[in-house]
Amino acid sequence: MTADADRTDPALRRWQAVDTAAGGLGLDLGLYAVSAVFAAVTAATSTLLPHRAWGTLATIGYALAALAATAQLLARRRRPGTPLAALPARWAVTGFAWATTALLPVVTQSIQRAGGRTDRAQEEVVVVEHAGARLAEHGTPYLGHDAIAALPPGEQLLGYTPYQPGMALFGLPRAAVDTWWTDARVWFALVTALVLAAAVRALRTPAGPTAPRRDAAVLRAAQAATVLPICALTLATGGDDLPVLALCLLALALAAAGRPGRAGLAVGAAGALKLFAWPVAVVLVGWAVTRRAGTRTALGALGLPVLALLPVLLVDRDALVENVLRFPLGHGLVTSPAQSPFPGHLIASALPAGRLVAAALLAAVAVAIAVRLLRRPPRTAAATALICGYGLLAAILLMPSTRFGYLLYPIALLVLAPALAPAEHRPEVASGPPFPATGRRGPAGGRRPEA
Repeated sequence: MTADADRTDPALRRWQAVDTAAGGLGLDLGLYAVSAVFAAVTAATSTLLPHRAWGTLATIGYALAALAATAQLLARRRRPGTPLAALPARWAVTGFAWATTALLPVVTQSIQRAGGRTDRAQEEVVVVEHAGARLAEHGTPYLGHDAIAALPPGEQLLGYTPYQPGMALFGLPRAAVDTWWTDARVWFALVTALVLAAAVRALRTPAGPTAPRRDAAVLRAAQAATVLPICALTLATGGDDLPVLALCLLALALAAAGRPGRAGLAVGAAGALKLFAWPVAVVLVGWAVTRRAGTRTALGALGLPVLALLPVLLVDRDALVENVLRFPLGHGLVTSPAQSPFPGHLIASALPAGRLVAAALLAAVAVAIAVRLLRRPPRTAAATALICGYGLLAAILLMPSTRFGYLLYPIALLVLAPALAPAEHRPEVASGPPFPATGRRGPAGGRRPEA
């Protein structure tokens, strides 16, 4: 094990102590019970109608999942000495919880919206579907500055598409057929499910002494990306962040499995959807450099987003800049409604030159992470996930315009790290320069395989 992995072990061990209490069922029960309360409060108090509709259904789903976890916990107490609860049963409850708190609300709200309800989707769903229609008709998902200015003031916000071009693909089905199953959220959910299934499969390794701990950690990571209310609510009402998150998790899972090229393609696909994946791509390339796979990983991680940008850049460069750069930076015709009361927003709104102060703090974090990557790049997928998680958490807290829902990225990345550590596919090399696998011997006379 590398020194980098050793440094992350204490934090992972502390998390595992909480995670494995009562065979993992203690945290399961707490997750479902607290989530049921959150959903009930959302249904009763939220000012956003799609959120209230989600809360009504999700409260029932979480409550039933909590009852199932309670039954599992009671059954386990009759068999003391079992270190971990039966994972298939826990997976079944997790799947039921996701189906009832995310997938069922997605289908229900999509059907109601197709039936004429205009209060069953957040603005990002409409934005993505309009982007898909423009992509199909004009070859670019973006409206230019003048076209947005010509819209009525109340519609100018929906005229902006602050995503990468690949996100418009989720709007293409609605551009072809106007029905419930072409709702962008249905396709967000489908892609998310397929990608997360691929990530779980990538983390499977041959049975061994670490298999029970590894499999339990994979389950916990899946829960963090699916049934956690911040994820289930986001998928049911908006959903555009979930495919991006799932692709980032897949990239890290492939890195742990020793597949840097495929990891680069996965995070590159995420970067072609949304800018949030770009920091993950940079850190992942830094990890790949330690494996002598930097170029192979960078081709997908950086190449796919560039390829996605080129066609729309050629069609209308100014429209691309207006949507992808000017609007997120606060220089569009209207301001972003993403204004959760995190430190960056409070600094920007309360202090003189607050936006500059917040931007300086954000830049300082970026520089600190860059220095860390250059001086001590991560040598394990688990360390890579931790750097990405803490880095995105700092960025979200310091951004002048941000959303509470963006926290789903750092939470899922940090919870994934313990699942990556026991599944790590890494050559057992000592510290120092690697030797090629040609029979050349290291200082101690032993052979060193190529990293």
